Order: sequence, then structure tokens, then C-alpha cells
Amino acid sequence: MNKRFLVALCLIVACLAGCSLPPEKPVTKDELYATGIYNFYTIKESPESVLAAINREGEVILDAKYRDRPVFIKILALSSGLQVHVIEK
Repeated sequence: MNKRFLVALCLIVACLAGCSLPPEKPVTKDELYATGIYNFYTIKESPESVLAAINREGEVILDAKYRDRPVFIKILALSSGLQVHVIEK
């Protein structure tokens, strides 16, 4: 019985650790523009909606284009700042 409880507890902790949390301090528009994503990529979402999603969820995945190639841009709000990952479709 203890073994099942321990396995269930480990699974719950692993699931909760994988969830994204909102940042400790809200991300500003200047921090978002400092990433340079609006200079290099064509993004349909406005900076305000991206900021709202980052400050609410802690991360956002954007549908963008780079030189007519579709890409995904994942932005994570970390305590050290914003982290940007570009993934080709």
C-alpha cells in the first residue's frame, strides 16, 4: 500500500512541476521588445496580447513567419528574464 501511495505522490509532483506558473514580477513591453522577435519575425498577435498571456500563464507559443517560412516562437518568463525558443514547423 505504501508503494502505491509513493508512486501516486511522485506522479502528482511530476505533473505539478511541469505546469507553467506566472512570473514573479510582470513582464514589461520593453523586455518583450528587447528579445527582438518583432524585428525578425512576422507575428500576428499584438504585443499587448502576448504580454497578457505571458503575465497570466508564464509562457506563450506564437505562430510566426521568418522569411516566408512558418515557425513557432515559444517565450518563457523566467526569473532571469525572457527566454525565446524558435521551432520550425
